[in-house]
Amino acid sequence: MRKIKEASTNNQNRREIMEQCPIYYTLDKIGGRWKPLILWYLREGEKRYSELKKDIPTITEKMLIQHLKQLEADNLISRKVKAIMPPHVEYKLTKPGKEIIPALDSMATWGLKNNKHFRT
Repeated sequence: MRKIKEASTNNQNRREIMEQCPIYYTLDKIGGRWKPLILWYLREGEKRYSELKKDIPTITEKMLIQHLKQLEADNLISRKVKAIMPPHVEYKLTKPGKEIIPALDSMATWGLKNNKHFRT
């Protein structure tokens, strides 16, 4: 994960905005190119890393691993190591992760309605 200079003015401003604005807080947790897609595909249920990689073929392994760690640290997904041979890891939405899905549904509906590439 990225290193943040805790005493920087930018970081202090970021923390203050996160405390004052629920939209900024939410976007900090689910924003970016990949996090919404990871959450979107996990809405279907528990998935292995390889399944997520197949769902999002354009994401690099480094980015997928990094975002899975961030989503887990933010308690939006959980990670479970299966003690079978060969061992594998499964990811699923936590309760807070499931609670964000209706917002993603609304965003998808808005995108379908307003993006000229999706209109028929």
